[in-house]
Order: sequence, then structure tokens, then C-alpha cells
Amino acid sequence: ATPEGMALAYGSLVLMALLPIFFGALRSVSCAKSKNSSEMPETITSRDAARFPIVASCTLLGLYLFFKIFSQEYINLLLSMYFFVLGILALSHTISPMMNRFFPANFPNKQYQLLFTQGSGESKEEIVNYEFDTKDLVCLALSSVVGVWYLLRKHWIANNLFGLAFSLNGVELLHLNNVSTGCILLGGLFIYDVFWVFGTNVMVTVAKSFEAPIKLVFPQDLLEKGLDADNFAMLGLGDIVIPGIFIALLLRFDISLKKNTHTYFYTSFVAYIFGLGLTIFIMHIFKHAQPALLYLVPACIGFPLLVALAKGEVTEMFSYESSAEILPHTPRLTHFPTVSGSPASLADSMQQKLSCPRRRRQQSPSAM
Repeated sequence: ATPEGMALAYGSLVLMALLPIFFGALRSVSCAKSKNSSEMPETITSRDAARFPIVASCTLLGLYLFFKIFSQEYINLLLSMYFFVLGILALSHTISPMMNRFFPANFPNKQYQLLFTQGSGESKEEIVNYEFDTKDLVCLALSSVVGVWYLLRKHWIANNLFGLAFSLNGVELLHLNNVSTGCILLGGLFIYDVFWVFGTNVMVTVAKSFEAPIKLVFPQDLLEKGLDADNFAMLGLGDIVIPGIFIALLLRFDISLKKNTHTYFYTSFVAYIFGLGLTIFIMHIFKHAQPALLYLVPACIGFPLLVALAKGEVTEMFSYESSAEILPHTPRLTHFPTVSGSPASLADSMQQKLSCPRRRRQQSPSAM
């Protein structure tokens, strides 16, 4: 790859990483304020955060053994079908607020309800109660086109569209309950990332074998081969979502201070750019895969903490409770995202949120 091609690839990866973090954080505020139970986020507690690296390690090792024992072709076929469905739902949920702006005022928008019940009389129990409208069906149809494209061609653009949708939904729907929990989660995954990248070849092997939109990719030889390029630089979704949910927490903390400033959000956002840039620089110098969280975690925790020390707000930062401040009865996380190495698909945790019954939002999340 030429230096220009590499610069384009890594610059594009950085930009693609920043978009879901920024907009996902903004949408997380609206998500937390939602009164609709089906729109409420999943909250990660300190206990969940402490267990997360262990569950992630078991999942990673299990995938590695699967690829060693069974045919990679059949495993990826099953994964492709799974992510085909999940990707369509995630992408539809992502583009829905944006698409609402393009529908004319006289668009014949009809309401629908899909209801399945079990039993009768007083023992009747709702199994599925899904409300949607014509606009939702249009978004689902558009997302299905991307899904078919991904399923048939595995094209890197389709992969990235799904990856961006997963990342944005992850940042929006997964909430840390406080800063201490965020430090536990990031600290645990810091050790996890370093061990599995530097200590073994497990993570790199799984990341390269796993044909699923759990990573963002961009060709380094795009300038020479165009859209048929095949020499990819990659960034795992875990390196986006894990720091992203911490950055989103700091945005909600900024709002709770009621000072009309977003100091901690922008500080952590700049810290993420610095950490990711340092990762790419070190990887380029040593020509070896780098655990991005090795550089992202100290930056994303250290920079805001230094600002809090300078402003004398450390106590306020660590006493802030996201779920208590915005949403007193936010459900806690009861199952973990599926993690493949540093890339985290977040499939299991988002599947419930994307397929659960919901009511139409009256307006799209507003940017601040």
C-alpha cells in the first residue's frame, strides 16, 4: 500500500469511529429520558463490569477453539445469517430518526400492531406486542437491501454500514450507571485486551477468521484498485463501543451539572482521538497489531480525571449516578454482549432492544 492509501485508510477508520460515539452519546441522553419502557437503556452495574472481561475471555477462547475444530466456512455461514437479521434491525433503528425528515407531510403513515398472546381470560399473557408504522416498514426495506448486499457479496461498505449501526446502537442503549463502574469496565478490558493480543495469537486469529460485521474496515489499496481493493486496515467495534459508553456517561454527567457546558464530554472525546491516533502511530512504527484499549483506556479515563481535579469536581464526578439522575428505574444488564477479541459485536445485548415492542418516537434525538 502507498503512504497516501494508508493515510486515507486510517483517517477513514478514525472518522468512522468518531461518528457513532458522538451521535450515540447524544442519542443516549434522549434514550435515558424516554418514558417508554421499551426505549429504556440497559444499565451496566459494577458487578456486571467486573464479570465482563471473564465472560469476554471465555467467549473469545470458545470462538478460537471452534475455528480450530470445525470448518471455518460453515461457522461463518451461520454467523452471516445471524448478523444478516440483526444488522437489518440495527440499521433500521439507526436510520429511522434521520429518515423521518425525508417523508413529506402528506405521507400516508398508518399504524400497525403485531400482537401474540398465550392463554385466555385472566391467564392471557403477551408474548409479542410490537407497534410500528409505514415509515418503519420503509426503513426496514432499505436496511434489507443492505442486508442482502452484505449476505451475497460480503462487501466492505455493507460491512461498515452494519458495523456503524451496531456501534451507534451500543453507545445509545448500553449505559454505565456511574464513573466507578466505567473505570472497572475499562480497566478490566484493558488487561483483557493486552493479554489476548500480546500474550497469545488468539485475538488476532479470531478477528481475521470471523466474517461478521464486528469490525470496521477500510482498504489501504483503494487508490490503486478502487472498490475491489482487498488489503484492509481494521478497527474492532469493541474499541469504539467500550470507550463510547464511558464518553456518553460523561455527557450525561455534564448535563447533570446544569452549567450549560459539555467540558467532560469534549475532553473525553478529544482523549479518544488522541488514544486512537497513538494506537495507529505505534502500530505503524512496530508493524504489529496493537491492543487499542492499551492506549484508549488511560486517555479516556485520565484526561477527564485531570480536568475534574483542576476544577475540584472529582467528588461530584464519582458520586454521580446516571440511572438515578435521569431514569430512576432503568433495568440493569442481565446478559453480556458477545465479544470476539477486541471487536465486540454487542449482538446479544442489542437484539433484545432492537426487537422489543416500542412506540413511535415523536421526534428524533436532538443534537446539542
